[in-house]
Amino acid sequence: MYTGIAILLIVFAALSAVFCLLVVVPVYFELRKLNTPRGIASPGKLHVIHCVYVGISIVGQILGRLGLCHQLAFIRWCRCRIMARKRPVPSGLRIKDLTFSGVPVRVYEPTAATGEKKRGLVFFHGGGWMFGSIDEYEEVCQYISLESDTTVVSVGYRLAPEHRYPAQLDDCEVVTHHFLSIAATEFGVDPRRVAVGGDSAGANLAAALCQRLSKTQDGHLPSPCAQVLIYPALQMADFHLPSYQQNHSAPILFRDRTVFFFLHYLNGNTSVSQQILEGRHIPDKLKLRYKKWLDPDNLPPQYRKGARSPQITSSHDADVYHIIKQGLDPEISPLLAEDDVLHLAPPTFVLTCEFDVLRDDGILFLKRLRDAGVEVTWEHLSDGFHGIISFFNQGWLTFQSSQKGMNSIVRYVKTL
Repeated sequence: MYTGIAILLIVFAALSAVFCLLVVVPVYFELRKLNTPRGIASPGKLHVIHCVYVGISIVGQILGRLGLCHQLAFIRWCRCRIMARKRPVPSGLRIKDLTFSGVPVRVYEPTAATGEKKRGLVFFHGGGWMFGSIDEYEEVCQYISLESDTTVVSVGYRLAPEHRYPAQLDDCEVVTHHFLSIAATEFGVDPRRVAVGGDSAGANLAAALCQRLSKTQDGHLPSPCAQVLIYPALQMADFHLPSYQQNHSAPILFRDRTVFFFLHYLNGNTSVSQQILEGRHIPDKLKLRYKKWLDPDNLPPQYRKGARSPQITSSHDADVYHIIKQGLDPEISPLLAEDDVLHLAPPTFVLTCEFDVLRDDGILFLKRLRDAGVEVTWEHLSDGFHGIISFFNQGWLTFQSSQKGMNSIVRYVKTL
């Protein structure tokens, strides 16, 4: 009997060792790829977080190959366990889980009486259109709602790859329309003081939605009074901007992962990733057209340091362009909208982070908006990285700049 138990223990230990090696070795090599820029917030803590995320992805891949669960489902479950911690509802706040036009939402309502209709914010979470959830953004939405006395609607839009564009944007649109139509009667919110916003992919959806509504508004409902864009992903035409070069392997978002997320949102064809990274997906005629908007010379000088012009040896690939053509539409790449569309944008708040591949998307967009006569408020986190807002009020995962960024968002929302 004892011999059998000993054998089982030895087998279990051996399997555990093999499993650990299968996880630890890839994580080690992933760490070797990291390029942590000097000045980034809490690099040691950031390395730990990055390793955890990579480890979760690898374990999910192993479990998927063993047929125990799908990798994507495992990653989503783990992310939710890490970022979504159940706490008592803060005093002064009422939270409801509802459905608006078939889309799940969570509504955060301040309970303090003010004697006037409140402002509102429809919030779209980040996660590369593939990850993220209402639960993961609980702390962010609670804080914005309480500190700015704003009714916040957090939207659980459909995710890729199960759902492709325009499912996510359509969900955001129907929720926004629904909320605007009932804001006054059911939530005591002035529909003329309702903004839309989000972070990363959610900011992309907010910007795209404002452009869509500016072209389709029929006058029955007011347009969003503002857009709140937190490190937005705004174009898939040029992945050689200075921020993509400087932060190509800075945690948490790598340059190649940005392409991966865009492609999964678009159509799921990731076979063209390398050609896109090489810039072979854009015909010369379009490159010339986009240059006036994407030229690095449009950036302040301090953001161009060390960046080089890309050395592309191959001309554009017509087949690749055909595959990604729709991704250049402003509904996926809002930065590529024409001037007459941008002119109709509402007042805008843009938050960017120094050590983020998407930094220049945000800076170029705010410049285009200002040139079009739109009022823009810009907050830049000089030690920030992509996703830093998600670590607000997350215990040991919290970064000092998370609080700074959240406070800047609250300050802006309070002006609406």
